[in-house]
Amino acid sequence: MTHQKIGAVLVIGGGVAGIQSALDLAESGYYVYLVEKSPAIGGVMAQLDKTFPTNDCSMCILSPKLVESGRHGNIELITDAQVDGVQGEPGNFTVRVRVKPRYVAIDKCVSCGVCAEKCPVKVPDTFNVGLSERKAIYTKYAQAVPSAYVIDSEYCLYLTKGREKGKDICKLCVKHCKSNAIDFDQVEEIRDVNVGAIIISSGLKPFNPKDFRNYGYGIFPNVMTSIEFERVLSASGPSAGHLERPSDGQPPRRIAWIQCVGSRDVAKSANAYCSSVCCTYALKEAIVALEHAHGELDTTIFYMDMRTFGKDFERYLERAKYEFGVRLIRSRVFALAEGENHSLTIRYALPDGQVQTEEFDLVVLSVGLGPAEHNRELADKLGVRLNKYGFCQYPNFNPVSTSQDGIFACGAFQGPMSIPRAVVQASAAAGNAAAMLAGVRNTLIKKQSKTPERDVAGKEPRVGVFVCRCGINIGAVVDVPAVAEFARTLPGVVHAEECLFACSQDNQQNIKQLIADKDLNRVVVASCTPRTHEPMFRQTLREAGLNPYLFEMANIREHCSWVHANNSEVATQKAKSLVKRAVSRVVLQEPLYEIDLGVKQSALVVGGGVAGMECALDLAKQGIQVYLLEKNSELGGLTRRIHYTMDRRDVKSYLNSLIAEVTGHPLVKVYCNAVINNVYGYVGNYITGFTTPAGKQEVNHGVAVIAIGGAEYKPVEYLYGQDQRVMTCLDLEGLIWENNPVLKKASNVVMIQCVGSREPDRPYCSRVCCSESVKNAIKLKESYPQLNVFVLCRDMRTFGFFEGLYQKARRMGVIFIKYSQDLKPQVEQVPAGDGTVLQVTVKDHILDRPVVINADIVALAAAILAPEDGSHIAGFFKVPRNDEGFFLEAHVKLRPVDFTTDGVFMCGLAHAPKLIDESIAQGKAAAARAMTVLSSENLVAGGVVSVIDKDKCSGCRICVGLCPYSAISFNEKLKVAEINQALCKGCGVCASACPTKACHTRNFSDEIILAEIHALCT
Repeated sequence: MTHQKIGAVLVIGGGVAGIQSALDLAESGYYVYLVEKSPAIGGVMAQLDKTFPTNDCSMCILSPKLVESGRHGNIELITDAQVDGVQGEPGNFTVRVRVKPRYVAIDKCVSCGVCAEKCPVKVPDTFNVGLSERKAIYTKYAQAVPSAYVIDSEYCLYLTKGREKGKDICKLCVKHCKSNAIDFDQVEEIRDVNVGAIIISSGLKPFNPKDFRNYGYGIFPNVMTSIEFERVLSASGPSAGHLERPSDGQPPRRIAWIQCVGSRDVAKSANAYCSSVCCTYALKEAIVALEHAHGELDTTIFYMDMRTFGKDFERYLERAKYEFGVRLIRSRVFALAEGENHSLTIRYALPDGQVQTEEFDLVVLSVGLGPAEHNRELADKLGVRLNKYGFCQYPNFNPVSTSQDGIFACGAFQGPMSIPRAVVQASAAAGNAAAMLAGVRNTLIKKQSKTPERDVAGKEPRVGVFVCRCGINIGAVVDVPAVAEFARTLPGVVHAEECLFACSQDNQQNIKQLIADKDLNRVVVASCTPRTHEPMFRQTLREAGLNPYLFEMANIREHCSWVHANNSEVATQKAKSLVKRAVSRVVLQEPLYEIDLGVKQSALVVGGGVAGMECALDLAKQGIQVYLLEKNSELGGLTRRIHYTMDRRDVKSYLNSLIAEVTGHPLVKVYCNAVINNVYGYVGNYITGFTTPAGKQEVNHGVAVIAIGGAEYKPVEYLYGQDQRVMTCLDLEGLIWENNPVLKKASNVVMIQCVGSREPDRPYCSRVCCSESVKNAIKLKESYPQLNVFVLCRDMRTFGFFEGLYQKARRMGVIFIKYSQDLKPQVEQVPAGDGTVLQVTVKDHILDRPVVINADIVALAAAILAPEDGSHIAGFFKVPRNDEGFFLEAHVKLRPVDFTTDGVFMCGLAHAPKLIDESIAQGKAAAARAMTVLSSENLVAGGVVSVIDKDKCSGCRICVGLCPYSAISFNEKLKVAEINQALCKGCGVCASACPTKACHTRNFSDEIILAEIHALCT
C-alpha cells in the first residue's frame, strides 16, 4: 500500500551539516525536525577556535547559522533526543524519537545564569573536553542554541539523592530562578514524527589516543589532543584563549604536533584510513598559536605526508612555512619521554633512518576522526549499511544516498571531511530529499508572521549601542567597558552596554527586549564583520518592529583588534572612533523599503559535464524548466576520459546513463555548441542570449549555475609532446582500459606526480592526481604482474578511504619514491640499440642517492586547470575568480557553492579540482541552493539603492555608461535617466559621478558621509 507523501523531513544531527540541510529544506518549502542528541546544536565546529584557510573565528561564522536555525518558523529543534526506530516507506516515514527531560522549560528560561551561579555541584565540562569545570545546571556553550539551561541528571543533587527519597535536597536553582523555569516534573517523552524523508548527519568522534602509551597521553600532563588544544586557543575556552601549559599554566615556548595519531595506522586500536583534515588543522593550530603567543614561540610539525589538498590549502601551507616559520619534519615519532618541569623529549626517525631527539614544552597529538559513538546502533535502527570503518556506505554514484530509499546521508556520517565538503553534502542531501517530495512542497510550512513596523518618522533618534567582547577576539585587545562607556556620551545614544557574544541567541532576545523597554529606534552593534552578521541583526530589528535599515555595524574586530593586537591603547581609541562613526551615521539614516519581484521558475545551467548534468537533473525532478548549455558538441566533459573509479565503479556506464536521462527529461532543454553572448537581469529574472549552430537564441531564467568544468594541463616538461612514451595519467588510463599491447611489452612504468601543480605559477594541489596514479598502478599490477611500477611523488595525498588503496599498492610491490621541489626527477632520451630509452633519474629519499630507471612509459600526473573560458563567463555573470582562475565562492566554509551575486551558483571543476563523486555532490548542492530561490513566487529587492531626482537630471547619461550592473536606462521621451531597483546594488558609482546631484544612493547622502568623516577625524 502506497501512502501519501509528507512535506516534512527529519534531520538527525545538529552539527554544521545538519544545520545546513535543515536551512536549505526550510527555505525550499519543507517543515524540518532537527534532532540533536546534546542540549544544543553546533556540533564539533562550535568547539573549534579558528577555521582554515582563512583563520575566521569558527563560532563567529557559525553563530548566525545557529540563530537562524533557532528562530526559523519551519525548523523545529528537538534537542537531548535520539532516534529509536523508523517505520513506513519513502515519502511517508514514522520516526520514533526519544527526548530526555531537560528539567528546564525552554520557553521560560531567559539564560540569566543565576541558577548555575548558585549551583554547588561542579563537574568536568565536556564541551571543553574536561579541561575545565561546569555546574550540574549549565548551558553547553556561550552561544548555544537553544540558549536555555539544562540540568545534568547524573550530577544534580536533587535528582541523584533527593527525588527517590522524597526529600528536597538542594533545589537552589528552583529557589533562585525568577522565571520559574526549573521543572523537575519533566519526564522522558516519546514522539512519533511523520516525515517524507530522513537525512543522517550524526557527526564524528575524535580518536582517543589513551592506548598509544608511547605518546604519554593521559600520563604526561603536557601531552594533549588537537581538539583539546582547539579549546585552549578558543576565546571561550578554559584559559580564555591564552596559551598555557596544562602542567603549570605557563606559556609554552616550543610546541610540537605529531600527525596521524589514530589515522593511517594498521594497529587494531587505530584507523587505517586518512582523516583528511589533520594536516591542515595542525598548520592552522600552529599559526594561531603563534598569533596568540606573547613572546617567542617555536612550532614544529612531525608528519609522514603533508596532505593539504583542498582549495587554497597549499597556499596556507606555504604561508605557514615562510610567513610564520612553522617547521615541518618528515618523520615517524617513536616515543615521548618526560623530563624536568614536565618538558617532553620526542625521539623520531628521519626518512634516511637517522634517529634524533628534541625537547618541547607542549606536544599536541593530531588525532584522527572516527564515526560518531552510536553510528552503528543508529544505522541498524534505520536499516542503513555501513562500511568496515563504521561510516555510511553509499551505492553507485550518488554520494549522499544510503542503502535505504528515502534516507540520505551527509557530513561526517559519510566519512572524515572538511567543513566545506560537509556543507556541500548537506545541501546535496537536502536537494535529494526535496526532489523526492517535490509534489508536497509548501504543504506543511508555517507562514511567517511579520511584526508590525513602528513608525519612527519625525521622532528624535534613540540609539542603542551594543559592544561585543567576542570572547577575547576583541576583549583581549580593546577595553570594551571603556568603549561602551564612551558610547553613552554620544548624541542620540540612550543605552549602551557590553556583551560577551553579540551574535548569540540570548543576546538577540536581549536586543529585542531593550528595543521595546528603552523605546530604541536605532541600533548600533560594535563587533565583527557585517559581511556575515549584518543580515542576522537586521532580522532581529524586523522581529522587534524596527525597520532593518535603522541599523549600523562598527567592525571593531577585523578593522581594530586584529590589526592592532599589540597595542591595546591604540585599538581602544580606534574602537571608540569606529563606534562614534557608526552612531553619527545611524542617527541620520531613514527607513528603507524593499520591493517584491516575481521569480521565473526556470534555471540556466552553463556546462554539460557531470556536475552540470546532475544539477540540471535535480532541478528538473523538482518541476523546474532547465536550459543546459554546453560549449562542446557532446555532453560529458572531462569525465569522458575517465573509465573507472578508485573503487572500481564503471564510470562509462554511469556517464552514458546520466546523459540519456538528461537528454530524455522533458524539462531539460540541451543546447550543444553553445556560446553565450550576453546576460542581463537580476535574481529571479535573468535573460541570457547565446549562439548555437541553429542561430541566436535567448532564454529567461530565475537562477544560473556555472558548471563549465576545467582542463587538463598539457605539460611542457619531461619530454611531453616530444616522445610518445611520455603521456598524462588520463592517457595511461585509456591504455589500461583498452588493454593496449604496449603495456604487455613494457617492463617499467614511471609515474611522476605534481606536474604543473604545487608550482609558483599554480600554487595549488590538484587533489585527484595521487589517487588517480595509485588507481592506475594497482590496475597495472593486477593486469600485468611482470611490470615494475614506480611512483615519484612529493607527498602521497591519498586522503580519506583512498589510504587503503595506497597501502594495497605498496603491498603489491609498487615503489614510491619521494622527491623535493628543488630536486625534481629528470627524464632523458638515451641512445639504446636502434632507438632510445627513456631514462628517469630521481634522488631516492631513503637511500639518499640518485636512482636511474629505464622507463617504457612515463605517466605525468598533470594539473587540473581552471576553465579556459572562465574570464568570459565571469564577466557576463559578474562573478569573481581567484588568482588561479577558479570561481570564488561567497564564503569558503559556509557558502561553498554560492556566489556573492544573488541567484548565481557554481559547481564542479569550475570551483576547484575534485573527484567525480565530489562534483556530483556539488552539482546536487547547487541545485538545492538554487531551489531556495526558485521555490518562492516572489523575492524582495531594493533597500539600499540609488534613485534619481528627475527635476535635477540634465540627461547627460554619464550614469548610464558607468553603471556596472546595467541598472540605469535613459528615457528618451522624458530625457532623464531611470534606475531599475531590481538591478541596482547600491554601489553608488552613479551618485558619485552625477554632475547635478540628481542621483543619490539611499542612506548614503553627502550629509551622512560627511558626518562619518567628521566623527572619525574629531
